[in-house]
Amino acid sequence: MSSSLSKGVGKVEVSLRWDPSDLGEPAHDLDLVAATYEDAAPGSAPAWAVHFDSRSPDGTITLTRDSRTGQGFGADEVMTLEFERLAPTYRRVVVGVVIQQRPGRRTFGDIRNVSARVAEGYTELGTTDFAGVADCTAAVVWEFHRDEAGSWHLSGGLRGLDADPESFLGLMGG
Repeated sequence: MSSSLSKGVGKVEVSLRWDPSDLGEPAHDLDLVAATYEDAAPGSAPAWAVHFDSRSPDGTITLTRDSRTGQGFGADEVMTLEFERLAPTYRRVVVGVVIQQRPGRRTFGDIRNVSARVAEGYTELGTTDFAGVADCTAAVVWEFHRDEAGSWHLSGGLRGLDADPESFLGLMGG
């Protein structure tokens, strides 16, 4: 997938939603995670990451809504990424979702109606329902790359991983 916007992507909102667990069952807690990379090549270590009700050191990536249960109206987690303000040293941003693993192991297939959306203003750039990674506990959802002219573009697709929140940060850029 690639952005069709000729000037590249400027500011996007990534939203994640899921249904709450059944009454009496432990809550499902999914987390949006974004990591920035100075190197465009897969496998490099992230410069920094945003997750769990935080924001980037420069304020360009902010998690504005963080749910621990999936309850409520609309999106359960929302992250804003302002690419036009991101320092030129960053070449790649990876956005993923990881499931908190307490108590027991849970996969995307164990949680009803998980979906993610990325939009720039009113223009939807992509959606996913996680069906292709139902047996996974974490997934890279989208990648954004800066081209030689300095414009950001959406690329890549859903890639499932078997990782807990701690190990996901080290694996998501691969």
